[in-house]
Amino acid sequence: MSGFLAVLVVVLIFVVIFQIAKASEYVSILKGEKKSREQSNRINGFLMIVFLVLGLIGVWWCHDLFEGRMLGESASVQGDGIDSLIRVTFIITMIVFVITQILLFWFAFKFQEKDGRKAFYFPHNNKLELIWTVIPAIVLTILVAFGIRHWLRITSEAPKDSMIVEVTGKQFNWVVRYPGKDGQLGRRNFKLIDNAINPLGQDWADSLNTDDVIAPDLHVVVNKNVKLIIGSRDVVHDVGLPHFRLKMDAVPGIPTTLWLTPKYTTAEMRKKTGNPDFVYELSCDQMCGAGHYSMKANIIVETQAEYDAWVASQPTQFAQAHPAPAAPAAPAGTPAVADTAKTVAQAH
Repeated sequence: MSGFLAVLVVVLIFVVIFQIAKASEYVSILKGEKKSREQSNRINGFLMIVFLVLGLIGVWWCHDLFEGRMLGESASVQGDGIDSLIRVTFIITMIVFVITQILLFWFAFKFQEKDGRKAFYFPHNNKLELIWTVIPAIVLTILVAFGIRHWLRITSEAPKDSMIVEVTGKQFNWVVRYPGKDGQLGRRNFKLIDNAINPLGQDWADSLNTDDVIAPDLHVVVNKNVKLIIGSRDVVHDVGLPHFRLKMDAVPGIPTTLWLTPKYTTAEMRKKTGNPDFVYELSCDQMCGAGHYSMKANIIVETQAEYDAWVASQPTQFAQAHPAPAAPAAPAGTPAVADTAKTVAQAH
């Protein structure tokens, strides 16, 4: 209801502005060009102040309305630093925005055309140009430097104790591969790709491939560093991890990496958000084709014990690609072993 009333108020304001503009047009016809221009300037100057006040109220209202509907607290240690950087950037830009908008609309109202007033025109001023060029350049350089620091942190070599997970994008889903007990992923060859039994082109001649597990979802351990090895089978995709404040392109033929440390399990986030159906999402942040909208996967953050139990319950891709041969069928007319034993017992 409140949203409807807000829209109604905005519509009414525009109707009033339109009627004022039409009235000023009729007045200009009756009073002549000069008086019409003066009146038009006064009206426009007044509307500038009205627009300034309503605009700033609208900015505050939108912030207040959507503040609780954002992603909430970062779910990764690395994301905390990125949130801080975004917060500082927003504060700086908001201060600059408010100051410049107040000056812009106030000047339009204060220095409107009047008799006996002549605008001062100057084509060049070194001091002003230096101020409005150097100060923004310094601020932006500082922000970029902090951004680069965070970027280098998440793309640097992961700690040695990190678990390794491979994430590969293809139109239109994600394929996630986990190493077995050896903690190492086997070799791949794109020429060996078979959508039915070998979606990643694992080279079965490499013994490291025999215990690798493939799954459609991303399982990671809470409070444990995880290194993501990211790639693509076809076009450029993008691993988007909004709850962790991270993303990385998945480029065909060029593996990319990032690492993170999850802070909360999925179960803990369900309690924190009050949403029993909450699930972390791995999305594709690149327009990768007609099925882009459906390219997502669930991220399950769990304890080490839960992760170990899950991995142990998963069949290896090697086993699925090399099923055990079925036992040969008994020739027709040959009695089963149990029947034969029963016949011998009866004979005795």
